[in-house]
Amino acid sequence: MFSHIDKNNQPTMVDVSDKEATQRRAHASARVYLPADVQAAIQGNDIQTAKGPVFQTAIIAGTMGAKRTHDLIPFCHPLGLESCKISIDLDDDGVAVVNCCVRVIHKTGVEMEALTGASIAALTIYDMCKALSHDIVIGDIQLESKIGGKSDYQK
Repeated sequence: MFSHIDKNNQPTMVDVSDKEATQRRAHASARVYLPADVQAAIQGNDIQTAKGPVFQTAIIAGTMGAKRTHDLIPFCHPLGLESCKISIDLDDDGVAVVNCCVRVIHKTGVEMEALTGASIAALTIYDMCKALSHDIVIGDIQLESKIGGKSDYQK
């Protein structure tokens, strides 16, 4: 049974009023495949464009996105995130690997916040680099782990 469908087969927000608030953590990742034109603009651990430092801006955007997940995903509960850490690292193939780790003490999990943060950071990389190439590919957006709630998960 899907948790967002009620007994009348109608969409609904999950009722968490009887749940106990516990520490919830989630880690999600995304990969941004950068073509040669974009890789040529890499300076150190970031990409400098006319719009500014790409990874630094993406970290800010991803954090903002994670905090606003409930505005984007219809049945997500509004959560006051207590921590949102986003990192972006280049692997040996020039792929930007985005990691988003979030934490909250609440009655519901934060998987969607972590996934949203990673996704928005990846989309920001695309937006800031599209003048260099439209061949950028965003992929492999996935939950790496979650802790708290009914069960833990580790990829």
